[in-house]
Amino acid sequence: MLRSVHIANDKKRDASVGFEGRRQLSSITMLTKDNEKPVSSRILKATGNCDIDALLKGYDNDLMAVGQAIIDEDPDVDLEHEGMKIGYTNKVYLTKDGRVLYGVDLYEIVYNPDGTEKDRRYYAKTTSNINTEAPVKCTGKTISKSEAIRRFVFGAKYQVKHINGLTYDFLYDIAKQLHESDSLMIVGAGKGNEPLVFQEGGTPWRAFLEGRIDGKKYMLIMHLTNLELKELVK
Repeated sequence: MLRSVHIANDKKRDASVGFEGRRQLSSITMLTKDNEKPVSSRILKATGNCDIDALLKGYDNDLMAVGQAIIDEDPDVDLEHEGMKIGYTNKVYLTKDGRVLYGVDLYEIVYNPDGTEKDRRYYAKTTSNINTEAPVKCTGKTISKSEAIRRFVFGAKYQVKHINGLTYDFLYDIAKQLHESDSLMIVGAGKGNEPLVFQEGGTPWRAFLEGRIDGKKYMLIMHLTNLELKELVK
């Protein structure tokens, strides 16, 4: 089932269209020696009372004593639980002594190009903004493909698709414009200058549209990035 995005072109005409990720399927099929397809399973690797911090506390923070105990008694192995298959799990935060932490303050940290900390602020959960009453906007601002490749690291991409004849014409016109100009168009939420968020709590992305046409056929690809390459100023 296609997910929906509400998008407006640079002429301020908008429509709800579909988008989906397209994965390249491998032509190679992995089989076991019995010609059966393997099944992936999640296995419990270790329990908290067997990690190095817990072991050190039990041996007065003496690393040599821990090493000898591992040789003699295997305290780093939980024979009752390790190796068990596990299903659905929930993420929890722990204190330094391994207890579940219920009051957690999350911070967002921004780093300078040289790796030093630039800013630290409380993490605010993002809200999806791609299918609201206000459409995301094709700004009309374009960037050449060669420049985009040098400036940005693209981490994801989606194919934008029509859902009826009217949205076909709508998207084909955008793809044709970008195909002929051999460029990418900047897409943004709000007034066109805000990043796109695809799900609640998701990563904000800067978005660029790429268009290709072949006769009456078209392909419209939304490239996403959250990393811009900049020169390191010494």
